[in-house]
Amino acid sequence: MNSKTKRLTYVTMLSALAIVINLVESYFIPPIQFGIRFGLANIIALITIEVLGTKEMIIVNAMRVTIGSLLRGVIFGTTFFISFGGVLLSSIVIIIMHKLKTSMWFMSMMSAIAHSLGQVIVVIFFYDQAGVFALFPILAISSIATGFLTGFIANECIKRVKI
Repeated sequence: MNSKTKRLTYVTMLSALAIVINLVESYFIPPIQFGIRFGLANIIALITIEVLGTKEMIIVNAMRVTIGSLLRGVIFGTTFFISFGGVLLSSIVIIIMHKLKTSMWFMSMMSAIAHSLGQVIVVIFFYDQAGVFALFPILAISSIATGFLTGFIANECIKRVKI
């Protein structure tokens, strides 16, 4: 198997894994208060950028949001755009943190905060309710905890991945 085929296979498998984790978390793990979720699918984004690179992480995240929304039946609805806004800002932060060579935990925590901020910005834009920003401090604090958890799991997974 040539290098391009192998890389495409890994991107496809990681995308599928991210989609499944996203769906499982959406359907089976109830959100904490204020819609707070663990963001377990972000583990795959962190692993992907570390193991394969930036372009592949962007592909995995785009596939996760698009196909995940399609399978949940919310494609191109407000839920899709809220999710997309979070993933877009989160991905940008992951790329910056990766270039700065920060720790996986810090990268994950900053990514989780950015994801929450991106979602709040989209909600404010769609619903014209600036008061939603009052939830951001709560979301940011919870993002530190969930980001630490996903960063820890991603770090442990990377130690065991051999590509």
